[in-house]
Amino acid sequence: MKTSRLALWSLVSVAAMWGVAFVVMKPAIEQQPFFDFLAIRFTIAAAIMLLIKPKVVLALKGKMLAVGAVLGVLLGLAYITQTIALEMTTAAITGFLTGTYVVLTPVLGWLIFRRKVGVKVAIGAILALIGLGLISITGVSIEVGQIWGIVCAVLYALHIVGLGRFSSGLDSYALTFVQLLFVAVVCWIGALPDGYQGPPTVDVWLAVLFTAIFATVIGFFVQTWAQAQMEPARVAIILTLEVIFTAVVSVAVGQETLALKTIIGGAFMVCAMVIVEWPTKGKKEHIAGTPGEEDEDIVPLEPLAH
Repeated sequence: MKTSRLALWSLVSVAAMWGVAFVVMKPAIEQQPFFDFLAIRFTIAAAIMLLIKPKVVLALKGKMLAVGAVLGVLLGLAYITQTIALEMTTAAITGFLTGTYVVLTPVLGWLIFRRKVGVKVAIGAILALIGLGLISITGVSIEVGQIWGIVCAVLYALHIVGLGRFSSGLDSYALTFVQLLFVAVVCWIGALPDGYQGPPTVDVWLAVLFTAIFATVIGFFVQTWAQAQMEPARVAIILTLEVIFTAVVSVAVGQETLALKTIIGGAFMVCAMVIVEWPTKGKKEHIAGTPGEEDEDIVPLEPLAH
């Protein structure tokens, strides 16, 4: 098999793992408090990365520590809000709402750092807004869980914009490790006040291990490798399959039944993601966390724990 084709299917596998992660977490956080679930998940993930590369602790200083701490806290808050959304609404809707970070990233980059926003981003934002309305609005109200999902997408986008601005020149493995540490710290801060409760059943332990090992550590390694094999925008488009996998798997296992308006709204949001990440002819792309000119598009591909 050609390397490019192997990279393609590897990325599809990562998107599938991320999609499945939403579905396996849904029943798990009904049995274990979500702070406790996230705390043990990211502690295990960070421990695995430390075992693989023990010398990574030498990077815990200076700019690496400062940038990793800030980004890790942002990422931790994103995971917390995402899990709250998952607890209060369905896996598919949480996946769709989280996926809007692809559209929000360039928009926030413009608002905060005045990075240019092109026509395709504007079109993507409009489509995402339509999709969001179809999914979220029931009568004249929006569910609280869906608001948490939107907050999560904003936090993910802020995290990616921060990567693009402040992490240039930093080793991606070490930076991911530092972020995982601070995600774990943020989650332990939420878990400890009322006493930590471990996974109560084998099924919950399996969910913890699946999300820690497959959705986080293996996903990081595969994404890192695949990004060296193909164009950034192509990688980003493939990874948008995550939201589709989430919806398909949640329906397949009988966890939910999707309404027609949710399916149509999800289709609008996936189209928005693909349009935003579609390569622009003659224009360079800037992967978050790597050096780039101010007028380049941010492609949110810095490997990070999912």
